[in-house]
Amino acid sequence: MKRIAALLLLASLSAKAFAFDPFVISDIRIDGLTRISAGTVFNYLPVSRGDRMTDAMAQRAIRALYQTKFFSDVEMERDGNILVIKVVERPSIAKLTIRGNKDIKTDDLMKGLKSIGLAEGETFDRLALDNVQQELIRQYYNRGKYSVTVIPHVVKLERNRVAIDIEIREGQVAKIKEISIAGNHAFTDKAIRDDFELGTPNWMSWYSKNDQYSQDKLKGDLEKLQSYYMNRGYADFGIDSTQVTIAPDKQSMYIAADVKEGEVYKIADVKLLGTLVLPEATLRQLVFVKPGEVFNRGAIEASTKAIKALLANIGYAYAKVTPYPKLDKEKRTVDLTLYIEPGQRVYVRRVIFQGNTLTEDNVMRREMRQLEGSWYSQALIDRSKIRLQQLGYFKKVDIDKKRVPGSDDQVDVTVKVEEQSAGSLQFGVGYSQYSGIILSASVSERNLFGSGDTVSVGGERSAYYTRYNATYYNPYLTDNGVGIGYNLTYSKTDYNDVDNGEFADYSTSQRAFSTYLGIPITDFQSLRAGIGLSSNKVNSIPGYTPQQLIDYQDEIGHDTVHSVIGTFGWSMDTRNGYWAPTRGGQLSVSSEVALPSSTVKYWKLTTQANHYWPIGHGFVLYLNGVVQYGQTYGQNGISDDQLEALQKASLAADPNHVITDMRNDFPFWENFYSGGVTDVRGFQDNTLGPRLCGGTGTVAPNSGSYCNNSYYNYAQPIGGALKVLGTAELYLPLPFLKDVNTARVSWFVDTGNAYANWDSFTPKTLRASTGLSLHWQSPMGPMIINFALPFRTQPGDGYYEERIQFTFGSTF
Repeated sequence: MKRIAALLLLASLSAKAFAFDPFVISDIRIDGLTRISAGTVFNYLPVSRGDRMTDAMAQRAIRALYQTKFFSDVEMERDGNILVIKVVERPSIAKLTIRGNKDIKTDDLMKGLKSIGLAEGETFDRLALDNVQQELIRQYYNRGKYSVTVIPHVVKLERNRVAIDIEIREGQVAKIKEISIAGNHAFTDKAIRDDFELGTPNWMSWYSKNDQYSQDKLKGDLEKLQSYYMNRGYADFGIDSTQVTIAPDKQSMYIAADVKEGEVYKIADVKLLGTLVLPEATLRQLVFVKPGEVFNRGAIEASTKAIKALLANIGYAYAKVTPYPKLDKEKRTVDLTLYIEPGQRVYVRRVIFQGNTLTEDNVMRREMRQLEGSWYSQALIDRSKIRLQQLGYFKKVDIDKKRVPGSDDQVDVTVKVEEQSAGSLQFGVGYSQYSGIILSASVSERNLFGSGDTVSVGGERSAYYTRYNATYYNPYLTDNGVGIGYNLTYSKTDYNDVDNGEFADYSTSQRAFSTYLGIPITDFQSLRAGIGLSSNKVNSIPGYTPQQLIDYQDEIGHDTVHSVIGTFGWSMDTRNGYWAPTRGGQLSVSSEVALPSSTVKYWKLTTQANHYWPIGHGFVLYLNGVVQYGQTYGQNGISDDQLEALQKASLAADPNHVITDMRNDFPFWENFYSGGVTDVRGFQDNTLGPRLCGGTGTVAPNSGSYCNNSYYNYAQPIGGALKVLGTAELYLPLPFLKDVNTARVSWFVDTGNAYANWDSFTPKTLRASTGLSLHWQSPMGPMIINFALPFRTQPGDGYYEERIQFTFGSTF
């Protein structure tokens, strides 16, 4: 057999093939295949039976087989007129592991390796492994880890396989020792670096990591430096050079930048050119730079964005606004031209929903304010996104637009969502320092069968409280968004079971049914009106229940109070999310009226206002204020003659017991309470406000809330007809909390109290506390942990103060 060719390396395309006499190929035989099929080789082979084989063709064939990266060796021989190709297959990757990586997730690394063919089951290519090694080192360099080492280990296995183990030794991030800027005269280093992400070590570096070098952060800081000058008139500012030096130990970095400040320029003229589809006067209202003002790049960018947004709201989805500043260096002025290219006006052909495996399309479509067949509007798109986020069904909502192929005036809008559970079947055990062990069971679904309806059935039992309820709400009873809801409740409260007399001793047993309508006014505002029936039995305990409450109940003349309750409310919700909003807020006013046919005629009013503000760097400021007030009206309780007889009988039995006329007082079982884990933190639940001693006990002189002649030493909170609450909260961007929808940490300041009535309110008696709070959507249900320090208190509060408060488990 005559040898006609030899190994030809891919890296050397000029490798020689042995000379041979040309011949016509009668057949082709391939030797050495184990994993790769002969058909695969023939697909890449540039010769076939019947071809005339020459030296040039042999080199082409060997080159083609090497380029497949399947083989480490290829030889060609001639056996008569049969072309024999001998190959040695590259090994396959049996196992691929990565260890030592902390900065970059293993899953992310594996995806990157797979994209370049380095994965289990693929053919092993040593050159690809070397490239991976260099790329990993580059990525760690970008993160400031210059001492990183990447060591690939390749172990040969039986059956022509290999195991690859990539060992990463990340090392430490290089710390910035010095940042110097040369050429700045108008502003100090401190002023121009105030907003930099990078900096030298300080007492907050453990948290901000500002002293850890990053190429991306440096690029961003240089952009901020340029913006700082150009927003203050330096239109020809420039950065001449930037040097980054690393110490020999690869642990210290030195950054230097040379800048050219230039001169301060003023705006000489502002022109609007291009295709003005709106009156120029309308567009000029969105130009935030005027002739005579100092040049400001930030204001120019804001102007272009505002004009683009206006055009996008009337169908010009792809509008462009390009600023062209022309500098006059002698006069130090700038002629600014904003060139407007609105493009083709487009309308929406279709709205497409993706990712909603449970939620029906029509449930999402009814929240959309961008309609099919209408002109495209970015404002309506943004509003639709917020409404979808407020549903609470989705973890993520993205809305994109795409041109319809073959059409210049149509786009399709795609709404991509990532659903999250909107329902639960829970059997839980929770704990609250105030309520003790909480046993609960519930079946709830806020998106019933994907219809958007809400239904729940549940029960809860704690040390003093039992409640069962069933609710149903259809948010779209009519096509225009009028919703209807029903609520059935049974509850029993026995405050006598609360330890240490932390609540006035009495018990209630209530049955209630209500129905209500939700009526939308705008996309963010709605009305709610309803009516309900309730029966509430109030049981006092002589000797334990404060005598004043027993007297009030005697004056009402009934142990069981029947009520016909009318409710009405208005609310506005502009929050950008359901679980963890970062902007927007809520305003609400709600009222509850016990109608004239009720045993006790009263009304309650609740007003609330809160708002979220993102203030940069992941911080979110939250302010909340609540005022609740209640009062009776009309004639309540027994007649004047009956009251007089009651007072005489009381005096005859106890000359020291004088019953006052309390028939117009607000019913104590409807009182508002203050203090607790979700109220004024740092105080036990419901313990702030008016307090009474049990039975006929009285408050001892100069003793705060210490009682004489009472079963309990301390006076018992009874709530009041007026409640005031204010909260300021700063949500913190802690690095270990990646998902704010799961957990949030905040620093708070709370203030508030409950008062017997409006006349008894005085700011001097407002309590206040401050501390840290963790809200966590844990697998066992929502959990709240507070560390609070009361700093504004009154005598007698010490008994009810709590430094650490927590509650977890399912509650209704």
